[in-house]
Amino acid sequence: MSFLFVALGGALGASGRYAISLIPVKTEFPILTLITNIIGAVLIGFIVGIAGNRSDASKNAVLFWKTGLCGGFTTFSTFSLEAFDLLEKRSYFFAGTYIVLSVVFCVAGIFLGKRLALLLN
Repeated sequence: MSFLFVALGGALGASGRYAISLIPVKTEFPILTLITNIIGAVLIGFIVGIAGNRSDASKNAVLFWKTGLCGGFTTFSTFSLEAFDLLEKRSYFFAGTYIVLSVVFCVAGIFLGKRLALLLN
């Protein structure tokens, strides 16, 4: 049953992300992605803040909003939450390492993926 809540939230999140991408903006700067990531970070922070302060928070509701909706909207929100949690725990080394490795290896992953695609074409 948990998968259903995640799937429904994910479908809504992905639809929201797509809707934002349709806003006509004329710039080379990826402003809509930046806005999407900021909205996702605020949203996941709000959800965690609300759920963390309520003992009656439904597990399925949290899965729907946090994992589903925010995950479908932007996984950057999850990355941001995890980095924030490490900072909040004063695990500065792990936070910094996680942030740097995530950015460096994900950008490198894009490079690698594109190179692999060229080889297969």
